[in-house]
Amino acid sequence: MSDMSDAKRAGDGPAEVHLEAGKKSAWCACGRSSNQPFCDGSHKKTLDEENGKTYKYSPDGTRVEP
Repeated sequence: MSDMSDAKRAGDGPAEVHLEAGKKSAWCACGRSSNQPFCDGSHKKTLDEENGKTYKYSPDGTRVEP
């Protein structure tokens, strides 16, 4: 087993959630959040990634170039 992880999936579809009134929440779409299913800003590390290319990340969340 490698100490790296390929892209992660957050799920296959929407899930019902009950949020607190007046509190803003964002659903994670990149799969990198450590606060799943909510966004923690980890997607900012993926902004310069190319579509269709697979990236690997170390356990600490650092992207490792192939």
